[in-house]
Amino acid sequence: MTTPSGKETRGKPPPFYGWYVVAGVFIVMTVCAGLGFYNLSVYLKAFISSEGFSVAATSGATACFFVASGITGIGVAWFIERYDPRWIITAGAVVSAAAILLAGYVHTIWQLYAFYVVFGSGYAATALIPGTTLVARWFARRRSIALSIASTGLSLGGIILTPVSVRLIDANGIGGAGPWLAAIFIVGVIPVTWAFIRPSPQSMGVGPDGDEIRRDETGVELPPDGIDFDIAVASRFFLLFTAGYIFVMMAQVGAIAHQFRLVSMRTGSDDTAALAIAVMAGASIVGRLAGGWALAWMSSRFFVLGLIVTQAVALSLYAALHGQTALIANAALFGLTVGNLLMMAPLLIAEAFGLKAYGRLYSVNQFFMTLGVASGPALIGILEETTGGYDASFFLVAAGSLLAFGLIAAAGPVGRLMEQQTGDTAHD
Repeated sequence: MTTPSGKETRGKPPPFYGWYVVAGVFIVMTVCAGLGFYNLSVYLKAFISSEGFSVAATSGATACFFVASGITGIGVAWFIERYDPRWIITAGAVVSAAAILLAGYVHTIWQLYAFYVVFGSGYAATALIPGTTLVARWFARRRSIALSIASTGLSLGGIILTPVSVRLIDANGIGGAGPWLAAIFIVGVIPVTWAFIRPSPQSMGVGPDGDEIRRDETGVELPPDGIDFDIAVASRFFLLFTAGYIFVMMAQVGAIAHQFRLVSMRTGSDDTAALAIAVMAGASIVGRLAGGWALAWMSSRFFVLGLIVTQAVALSLYAALHGQTALIANAALFGLTVGNLLMMAPLLIAEAFGLKAYGRLYSVNQFFMTLGVASGPALIGILEETTGGYDASFFLVAAGSLLAFGLIAAAGPVGRLMEQQTGDTAHD
């Protein structure tokens, strides 16, 4: 096997190439999250400031990003099941960069909404669906560790690139910053994708985790294990797990969107609120890496249920706490759940249904999760305005987390369908 530079190694065997893929996905996710997901409110604020849009008129713009991303993701999954994922990542990067480049030409409400729709479509083709599909293809036994490392790029992007974007926009306006941000997107995604990422371990002559390729008795390579899409998508586990994750993400994203304002109002300090965000992001990274390691030793289903209960506790504490130290400590507790819960969705889908239809199943899961992602911030905002505070709204999303716990617990064992199919095949 060769290194990415093409040089043969001597003596000690080279590391499994899947780790280079993880590194590539990590960098791509860092760029996409830093200039995409975590930057959405930054762009919106810039548009409001430069064009004088009202908050009411722009309230649905971010939701359009997530809806467009969810719809596009289904097509992205179909493509990467049949073709080299590097082409769809490249196309997504070009579309995203074009949207950012043209941001300075947004002057009307319809153009604002079009910006978020186009940007959301490009984001879907570069971030979670292709990234997690690639990692799932390259790893089986060490999938949780590989996913935890790759998805840490999401948090790192918010820590590193979003502040860079804020400075560029503050100094140059959205129009002046657009070309620079678009260039960062292109350079940070496309060269990395083609230098490090390969479509599958079989394309490098090995199987997942570096094992031998599975072949039948005639020497023909066996297709990926897994459940047919039509069977999996109608299964009890998929339906209840996906329904549960709508409420998980509604609570999580809603809380993230309002955390800064809640802490600022209760402590009277924007600096303390900014510290709470930083602590949450740092705890998210630590928690995700620790979770990836822990999952090698424990049940993924019990792990995700424990995370959901912890999220419910943290959200309830946000409703009740007012002291600076207590709020910062609770931001750390909440952060431990944030990164892990996002990582667990692709991991559990791969574990439950195998790789045969993984991309399409995860894209459908992501599409419905956008209902929670898009509605969470609005729900908390409406309740805060109606009740005059965050107490009732955070208790409500904590209750939503507990509802998610019940749905996922009722979904049953993770690998039941896989076990049934294996048993049926052996019986035949």
